[in-house]
Amino acid sequence: MDILKFITAGSVDDGKSTLIGRLLYDTNSILDDQLEAIKKANRKNNDGTVDLAILTDGLKAEREQGITIDVAYKYFQTERRKFIIADAPGHIQYTRNMVTGASNADLIVILVDARKGVIEQTKRHSFLAKLLSLKKVLVCINKMDMVDYDQSVYEKIKADYAQLADKLGLTDVDYIPVSALKGDNIVHKSDRIAWYDRNPLLDYLERVEFTEAKPSNGWRFPVQWVVRPQTEDLHDYRGYAGRVIGAGLRVGEEVIILPSGIQSSVARIEINQQAFTEAENGQSVIVHLTNDVDISRGDTIVSAAHPTLSDKNFEANISWFDNKPLDTNQLYLLQHHSNTVKIKVPEVLFRYDVNTQEQLYGEDIRLNDIGKVAIKAAEEIAFDTQSDFPENGRAIIIDPRTNITVGAITIENLG
Repeated sequence: MDILKFITAGSVDDGKSTLIGRLLYDTNSILDDQLEAIKKANRKNNDGTVDLAILTDGLKAEREQGITIDVAYKYFQTERRKFIIADAPGHIQYTRNMVTGASNADLIVILVDARKGVIEQTKRHSFLAKLLSLKKVLVCINKMDMVDYDQSVYEKIKADYAQLADKLGLTDVDYIPVSALKGDNIVHKSDRIAWYDRNPLLDYLERVEFTEAKPSNGWRFPVQWVVRPQTEDLHDYRGYAGRVIGAGLRVGEEVIILPSGIQSSVARIEINQQAFTEAENGQSVIVHLTNDVDISRGDTIVSAAHPTLSDKNFEANISWFDNKPLDTNQLYLLQHHSNTVKIKVPEVLFRYDVNTQEQLYGEDIRLNDIGKVAIKAAEEIAFDTQSDFPENGRAIIIDPRTNITVGAITIENLG
């Protein structure tokens, strides 16, 4: 059974937490003690029903304010598929949390309040979906009960969002009208939205498919650990542990170790002490090479037929998380998979106005800003551009003085 990882996003009070709560409630995915707890929480909707948003508002401050601050993760499954849901904050000041939650998602569900239509946060979250190369966008036009389930309202918002999607270059977008509060089109098809002839949200999530990475994209194997037991039985044992990114890693394949550029080939692939001829995307394995090579944690093994880029200088889109603005004179650390390298960000190329997607020049990068920067690293980094191989085109930036993650980047091109 495969797993769908998706994130819900949208503005404050668009109903993200309620939608997830409804999804869990109507699929009987809530434990009895959880249900009893939310009934005792004394948070009710206007019609006296239990406020299902409590299920994802885990922090005390969230329950008190009725908002989402941190990213809340929920897990459930049906007969067709398992799901990991990330409920992202809607407030602009928690955009960094949304970026974190979206970084591992396949699909983004963007909620739009039927009364308000496409607003600034809708544009912001859609823009982030494009930057992070999320595979699909599902627009849930929520609170249809507040506009008497009027089809013209749905069609107007759909047309407005289609214009935004076209401007951003989002090519795979679907739309569903729902009422999370009333349960319309969440798990069960709603008679009150009879004019919508497609399936409800749950059915969409169970059936949605994604185009797998093409073999021509190759694979990447960031080395997390060099396995050298050096025991009597395993005196000559040398393996390289890590997680496979992409498809096509198999025994006999010619490889390059970066950044050194040394060539070798795959002698054996080991999973739980069993030998395999090939490894799948996402598997944690131990790779053995045909000759002894000087490899360390942070190095990357790649297919010789489909190598990565390797350079010290490149340009990247950046999302800034820190209360202090980006300092072009400061030394930072860049964490790319298991590789940590000293870097400087000598130049801010421009900052994005996420509302208009306009490029603003000569401005600082501050908390929750998104921009484009030049990066200079102390050592070569093996990477791909975000458009070519998204899983190998992302990294985080750490302030070495505090060890706090201050930014996230998606690599665009060589500098």
